[in-house]
Amino acid sequence: MQGDGAHYGPAALERTPVPAPGRPWGLALGLLAGMGVLFFSSYGLANWLASQRADVPYFHFGWERGIPFVPWTIVPYWSIDLLYGISFFLWPTRAGLLTHVKRLLAAQLVSVACFIAFPLRFAFARPEADGLPGRLFTLLGGFDKPFNQAPSLHISLLVILWVAYATHLRGGWRWLLHLWFALIGVSVLTTYQHHFIDLPTGWLVGWLCVFAFPPVPAGAAAGTPDVGLARRYGLAAGLLVLASAAALSVSVVAGFLLAWAAIALGCVAMIYRAGRPGAFQKRADGTLPMSAWWVLWPYVLGAFANSRWWTRRQPAVSRLADGVWIGRLPGAAELRESGADAVLDLSAELPRLVTGVSYRCIPVLDLTVPSQAQLHAGVETIGRWRQEGRTVLVSCALGYSRSALVAAAWLGAHAQLRDPQQVLARLRQSRPAVVLGPPSVAALTRFLQAAAGGQQVPDSEGAAHAD
Repeated sequence: MQGDGAHYGPAALERTPVPAPGRPWGLALGLLAGMGVLFFSSYGLANWLASQRADVPYFHFGWERGIPFVPWTIVPYWSIDLLYGISFFLWPTRAGLLTHVKRLLAAQLVSVACFIAFPLRFAFARPEADGLPGRLFTLLGGFDKPFNQAPSLHISLLVILWVAYATHLRGGWRWLLHLWFALIGVSVLTTYQHHFIDLPTGWLVGWLCVFAFPPVPAGAAAGTPDVGLARRYGLAAGLLVLASAAALSVSVVAGFLLAWAAIALGCVAMIYRAGRPGAFQKRADGTLPMSAWWVLWPYVLGAFANSRWWTRRQPAVSRLADGVWIGRLPGAAELRESGADAVLDLSAELPRLVTGVSYRCIPVLDLTVPSQAQLHAGVETIGRWRQEGRTVLVSCALGYSRSALVAAAWLGAHAQLRDPQQVLARLRQSRPAVVLGPPSVAALTRFLQAAAGGQQVPDSEGAAHAD
């Protein structure tokens, strides 16, 4: 149908530009109002419940009595309320705003649940303050009682807001942001609002909320969830929780560190249960975001130590063919030994250790089998780099399983071998310690059969490049 010079139909609709959505001002205002009601109601409830107890315990280190009371720091302390409100209007997209609000909501719920489950109180008497600081302290005392200590919700919100503002600021403003937020962090001590243990616990909760709701959702699963490994990690996390509770009576620091390790393993258990290697949030350049470092460092440290321990009496890297090596996650020593100038990284959980080489990550969960698409992507990458004259190091944590299967797939395709046992025999001549169980052998068999039939699988399983 035509009229007034307009043309209608599918083709015309495709040509019609779709206006970009504006900033979600209305949604931001509504969410701010709702979160404000939730904040004061839930925070006040936890305060009231603690006040009804006959004896609320406290904990502080002896050295904390040397922390000075600095009245003027109530100004940066209070400023987080203003920054909290403004943060809702930073986001140009609905998705960014909702991610931010999910983080704030999670911090609120986790912290209030902790305040109710194990209330603590502040133990020092706060000196009187005059002038503006005195009025701000009086206003604060109208709703904030000496309870709601660990984890510090102030610090949890500080982390989330810090990330939010750092996302939108550049240059000198960013440095000013860091200085001001650091001052807010110190102010929870110098205003006599919190004891020290509240800070690291609040810091961990804040980063956990950022990690749980990444700015970009984790990639699709590379395979089926591994329920067995998820249960093992979950069991280990549960045992660490019990150990943490037992250790608290001896050492609060030890109890906190054990609880941190339990949280890290609990997150890993959920990643395996979902079967999503992208949930580790390893970037295209092989680095981990700060949220992953803070939440998962006990696991990452353990995984790295494990990779070095199990390979301590074996070659770190092994030559498979001209221009192709296989080995553990490389550092500078492994690159020197192999002469590699290109690294194919199959690990999802460990950050890249070296720079200055061509790099590609195809993240696969440890102790799991790469998918057919990942095998094809890895083989294609090795072949392309060799054609460019590069020396390739195929790596994972140990160089015994994930990388071994990709290397075997490449070897079979390159040498035109169709018998998986023949391929594995040649692989083990180069690296005898490789561990490829029946599921890996079955995956290799399927790959070789597909290669023999000339079938191609799209490279679409979360692989990333960084040259």
